[in-house]
Amino acid sequence: MTADRHVTPAAAGDVLALKAQIRSLCDAHDVPVELRARLVLSATTLVREHLATDPPAVRGGFTTEQDGTLVVTMPLRAPLDRTRLNLPLLPDASDAPEAVWRIPAQAPRPARPTDDETATERELRASLARVDALEREHLQLKHELSETNSGVVAMYVELEERDEQLRRAHAVIFQELEDALRPPAPTVDGVELGVHYQPADQDAPTGGDLYDWLVLQDGTLQITVVDAIGHGVTCTRNALHVTHTIRTLTLDGHPFEHLVRRAGEISEGLMATVLIARLNPRTGELRLAGGGHPPALLVPAAGEPEYLPAKGRGVGFPNPGSIGIHHSVLRPGDQLLLYTDGLVESRGDVDEGELRLISTVRVHGEKPFGSALPAIVEDMLEIVRYTDDTLLLGVRFG
Repeated sequence: MTADRHVTPAAAGDVLALKAQIRSLCDAHDVPVELRARLVLSATTLVREHLATDPPAVRGGFTTEQDGTLVVTMPLRAPLDRTRLNLPLLPDASDAPEAVWRIPAQAPRPARPTDDETATERELRASLARVDALEREHLQLKHELSETNSGVVAMYVELEERDEQLRRAHAVIFQELEDALRPPAPTVDGVELGVHYQPADQDAPTGGDLYDWLVLQDGTLQITVVDAIGHGVTCTRNALHVTHTIRTLTLDGHPFEHLVRRAGEISEGLMATVLIARLNPRTGELRLAGGGHPPALLVPAAGEPEYLPAKGRGVGFPNPGSIGIHHSVLRPGDQLLLYTDGLVESRGDVDEGELRLISTVRVHGEKPFGSALPAIVEDMLEIVRYTDDTLLLGVRFG
């Protein structure tokens, strides 16, 4: 560092002399005029309240350790509280009673003295030039932003149009996929069949609630309802796997009471609840095999509705399989409703949901399934706290 150059104004508080010496230091080290103006204004602001010497003194030194730095030091009465300072050029943080500025600079050279008025005018011009430059940059940025916004709006409109086209295409694909996954009811003499499915998300109608109905060689009707745990296409694939597995096991001649257990044994990496119903359309004999699924609801033509227990553990659960088989006999006009848990758990209370289902069925039960089932689902899902896919399948005997 070069030898310090001291400033001692002619008298205490001689701000003009202080400005002159600071400017001399800056000019000698080629400090830009705008930066010089910030330093002069900061130092003269501090001189009125914080200078420790009388007359005040300023030291300036130059170091080349970091690409050239001018160090300007001004002794104070006490260390500065930087949180209270409002200066155009803040000094460095220091615990010492002094203000220290470190400014990028060039090696010292002889400086030419400049009167205060001329120096102030140069500093003002430099500041105004900087303001003008910033204003021009601001206007240019506003212009560029306006053009960018116009382009973004046009791009947004185009993306919206493409998104709408994509949504329409997806809707068609989903509808075709849903039709493939949800087979139409077979024709069975003496039996009315119906089904209604409502997805939790209208944009993803291929959830894990699936069904399958199959007429065996002896005319017996078998209905399988599956609710695979999870969401999305993977869940649909898992549910489809279970329905096809049970269909294959049935056609291979496996006993009815073993279907859920065997499906669980040969299905790995998935979990699903299952309910299988077999109905003899000639006699009304009904058998139910359960695998952790909500119970079927019997709505007799005469008498009170009741839930038919069919206990068991679902596919993917420990020790899967039916725990006993439920036997009933349907009478002419009796209805059997099979459903998934989304129908009765929408408000979070299964018991309350099952009671509401009985009440709702009493209102709509006399209608054909084509209108009754959608009406039942609509009433049940009037208030939804927990969204889930919902499947309701109806069987009317006789």
